[in-house]
Amino acid sequence: MDLTIISTFRCNSKCQMCYIWKNPTDPREEASLETLSKLPGGFDNLNVSGGEPTLRTDLHELIDIVYPKARITEISSNGLHPERLVPIIKKYPNIKVRFSLEGDEITNNTIRGEKDGYATKIEGLRQLQEAGGTDLGFAFVIQDENVSQLVKTYEMARSMGFELATSTLHNAWQFYKNDNYFYDRLPVAKQVEGLITAMLKTNSVKNWFRGYLNLGLIEKILGHDRLIKCTAGTDFAFIDPWSDVWACNVRSDLPFGNLAQQSWEEIINSRKARESIDKVAGCAQNCWMVTTARTAMRSTIIPQFPKLAPLMWVLKNKFLVSFDKPIDFARYVDYTNVQQSPHVQRISFLGEKVKAKLERNRDTVDARYPLKEFYNR
Repeated sequence: MDLTIISTFRCNSKCQMCYIWKNPTDPREEASLETLSKLPGGFDNLNVSGGEPTLRTDLHELIDIVYPKARITEISSNGLHPERLVPIIKKYPNIKVRFSLEGDEITNNTIRGEKDGYATKIEGLRQLQEAGGTDLGFAFVIQDENVSQLVKTYEMARSMGFELATSTLHNAWQFYKNDNYFYDRLPVAKQVEGLITAMLKTNSVKNWFRGYLNLGLIEKILGHDRLIKCTAGTDFAFIDPWSDVWACNVRSDLPFGNLAQQSWEEIINSRKARESIDKVAGCAQNCWMVTTARTAMRSTIIPQFPKLAPLMWVLKNKFLVSFDKPIDFARYVDYTNVQQSPHVQRISFLGEKVKAKLERNRDTVDARYPLKEFYNR
């Protein structure tokens, strides 16, 4: 099972596609080290995310607790405080770190509302590289405003010795967003083809399967059904800043329990967990989040190996690009079927003095997550 720990909803970015920064948590409300120490070992990938995890003053201690509990430990950060990660990387050089980067300097800073974000992230990953980091990279959220820079950003990352992870616009209670729609789906989807081809041309097996993951993003962007059925709750779980455990971070009606009040075994075996897993089986949300897509691609027999469908797709298309033959994307993707979406203008908060309002004593799920109606299609 993979696990994502949303360590805080505090954030020092002002992203136009995520309003977590407008809804910060009180540090006193956030999952404590004592609570997180109750997690068992044996996770495959454990991601410490946010909000912005480097805003937790106890992040190093948090990593000390969770690092032994997973095969891969990951930190997802906006990269604005790389110096806070240097001591962690020196102690745990194989920790996976991804800094959010949305294209070139102007594009990144505009989308993420960051004055000097681009330069800080580039220099920050170099600092972690010098500190001994072995699994470093950027994370790119594909959207209309930056998709033209997708392949260029990928090639830049590779030239620096870094990885590039991709995701795309989603609506979710966690993001406090229900208006993340594409302006023009077809051109966005078509430009992802270039990234898939570039990934398959490399000698990295990891990149080959990222190519398949990006094929799933094309389907998501066009509004099509998922490539592979979601296994959230079975192969993936999510802990929010209040220690509540969920099947995923898209729907707010899939609770498992609360780690501060229960043991992990009680949570996983609870009636709530069983009911939530049953709901996942009939979920109509067309999401393709990296967290649940990655786990859905894995074999149920040998977890470190892929399912047959992604494996065969990778082998066939790796063979094609190895002989400079084009991938026939139309064979896999129905480009004639493009879902319509409302045009909602995303707003850049770069330079805007917008103060986040800290609402204390959000004691119920409804108070913490007031956004109830949203749809991914």
